Amino acid sequence: MDLRFSDAEEAFRRELRDWLEAELSGPFREVRGRGGPGDEHHAIDERRAWERHMGRAGWSCVGWPRAYGGRDATLHEQVIFHEEYARARAPGRLGHIGETLLGPTLVAFGTEAQKQRFLPPIVRGDELWCQGYSEPDAGSDLANVRTRAELRDGAYRVTGQKVWTSLAHIADFCFVIARTDPGSVRHKGLSYLLVAMKQPGVEVRPIVQMTGTSEFNEVFFDGARCEPEHVVGELHDGWRIALATLAFERGASTLGQQLAFENELREITDLARANGRAREPAMRQRLAHAWMGLRIMRLGALRTLSTMQGGQLGREAMIAKLYWATWHRELGKLAMDVLGDEAELAEGAPYQLTGLQRLFLFTRSDTIYAGSNEIQKNLIAERALGLPPEPKGPVPGRP
Repeated sequence: MDLRFSDAEEAFRRELRDWLEAELSGPFREVRGRGGPGDEHHAIDERRAWERHMGRAGWSCVGWPRAYGGRDATLHEQVIFHEEYARARAPGRLGHIGETLLGPTLVAFGTEAQKQRFLPPIVRGDELWCQGYSEPDAGSDLANVRTRAELRDGAYRVTGQKVWTSLAHIADFCFVIARTDPGSVRHKGLSYLLVAMKQPGVEVRPIVQMTGTSEFNEVFFDGARCEPEHVVGELHDGWRIALATLAFERGASTLGQQLAFENELREITDLARANGRAREPAMRQRLAHAWMGLRIMRLGALRTLSTMQGGQLGREAMIAKLYWATWHRELGKLAMDVLGDEAELAEGAPYQLTGLQRLFLFTRSDTIYAGSNEIQKNLIAERALGLPPEPKGPVPGRP
């Protein structure tokens, strides 16, 4: 694993760093450092303008092929982009679901007509996407999807419920996993559909979280229309494509996430120095342990990315979510312990929270969303280590 960057890559870094500093110190300074976890509700209009500004400047979808509006950035350059974006404390991305999930999926599996219709508006920041996977009875167990799509009057009519749908309240489109073969079970008979959100038959209900915000939503489909040409891949082959989409989530953007974690840890450490908690041996040890854990996380991600073959990550990537989710949850606890009694006081009425308070509350969800720790351990055991599957149903000898 070579951790060095070439002269050309360092020039790419300087170009990006200079652009971010100029824009975030000027017209977009009000959204700098805002819109992250627990703060997703902040300045939606201004952050949509930021997405469009990035697109005009050529800094959106940098890893995509040039033919579809990207920069054909190498893996190293993508790592640099996400690192510098986090280091500059640039605003939380509203377009990340389209850019990092739907876009690469269409590049790999979409028709040319689908690419020409949906990719350019993502690059320009004109259309936002959400992900229609989880359901009340199909969260970590995605194969239990019950949302169905039936071909009627020349279009697929989608009926069902999705839940924990990030940014659905502002999204223009949703990529939906739905059952198109009515007699199918589990992962068979599912299809990958591109569904417009602003149409009759789609209802979005925000889910208010402990942070007081509602990034997540319930989405109800009642005969919503999906054009036949907006089925990605073959009909009933949605499971394979859905898994490919999830794999794209583990790419170079994880390095940017870790820089965001580093910003949070730095804020906590500075606070500990200022209020004297850093002089306590036990607290100093916890801060050091958090710092070391973050370095381990970074080296693990770099090693995993360096062993990619054909755009596919190895089985080692399966531990990443388990590791960072647990580490980040503990960081939230550390923030509250450094604050001490002040952690119990809201910044203002009726429920105005500080950044660290939002961090703590949001990190309670880290080990649940995108696959709970318990489910992830089973996946590692069965798919990475080849151990026997967990028993289904009653186990002999157990009550």
